[in-house]
Amino acid sequence: MGMSLGNDVAQQLTIRHPELKDTLFQEIGQIVATACLAHDLGNPPFGHSGEKAIQSFFIEGAGSDLQREVAPLFWSDITHFEGNANAFRLLTHQFKGRRPGGFVMTYSTLASIVKYPYASSASGKKGKFGFFTSEKDNYRRIADELGIPCQSEVGEPLRYARHPLVWLVEAADDICYEIMDIEDAHKLKILSYEDTMKLLLGFFDIETQQHIQQRIIEEGVTDNNEKVVYLRACVIGKLENECVRVFVDHEEEILSGTFQGSLIDHVSDLQHEAYERCMKVSVSRIYKSRPVLDVELSGYQIMQTLLEKFIGAVVHPERFYSKHLISRVSSQYNIDAPDLETRLMAIIDYISGMTDVYALEVYQKISGISLPIV
Repeated sequence: MGMSLGNDVAQQLTIRHPELKDTLFQEIGQIVATACLAHDLGNPPFGHSGEKAIQSFFIEGAGSDLQREVAPLFWSDITHFEGNANAFRLLTHQFKGRRPGGFVMTYSTLASIVKYPYASSASGKKGKFGFFTSEKDNYRRIADELGIPCQSEVGEPLRYARHPLVWLVEAADDICYEIMDIEDAHKLKILSYEDTMKLLLGFFDIETQQHIQQRIIEEGVTDNNEKVVYLRACVIGKLENECVRVFVDHEEEILSGTFQGSLIDHVSDLQHEAYERCMKVSVSRIYKSRPVLDVELSGYQIMQTLLEKFIGAVVHPERFYSKHLISRVSSQYNIDAPDLETRLMAIIDYISGMTDVYALEVYQKISGISLPIV
């Protein structure tokens, strides 16, 4: 999806600006595709539930007592913990034993994953931000090099306009996750076949709907899951075309940093209304379904336990249990640093880098539920 969005935008803008032909501009599809793959790297186990678990541990959990032990900006970072900011840290931070510059990605690629290019202290009610205090200078250097407009005054929290390609990365994320959630809900029998088809066909006018249904009949597709797969692909293709049109039509606003909303917000009325219906169904019937809630509740408990045990260990590293717990953490994390903030961030790095399955495995082992020798 990211590759298609980038390539199609490059193709259309090259027609509008012939001087861009045979330049690196025509490679933006690769940049967007790479950024799409990278932007979720910072998400902790159990997704948004994991984010909330980290935030809540420090706001209202056992970690709340640590506020007086750390700097205000650091406290703002961890109490607003954000997967997007964590992805930028993961890609740019020099972990122990690793080379400077992290993954050493291009500035354009790094800037393209920062959906919220401002500090946690400027995150507002939504709590979204793009870089931790420890990576602030990295982002400032990237923004200055790429000419990204700074929107904050002297003395205010750092805030920048988005890099233009962020809009395409965000669009790919919005399209794929929302439409794939509808398809997955059908597979899990959370949504009926009739409801799913109605939602997806709603992205097209009557004539196109009839053409799609006729094509399904002509191809001899009888399996309902396969019909949904085909229709899902049609919807994604339509939304991709719409977002490319919006980007090209609003080129100047996007480049100047004055474009408001997302690309999805500006698609044609028919597609926008259909997308809104899918979102409402997702919130009311998918995200609040019992299987989803059960996973979130379990994930939250697992994350809270891991944080309590490992944070407690680095706060009191001299204790017998702490020493054993710390010894099982990979050496790339600076867990024995002399200052508390570095040790705390090392644990957040360690836990947020786990997969769901690995987090469950560690939880079971340190809780005595699972013993490798039994």
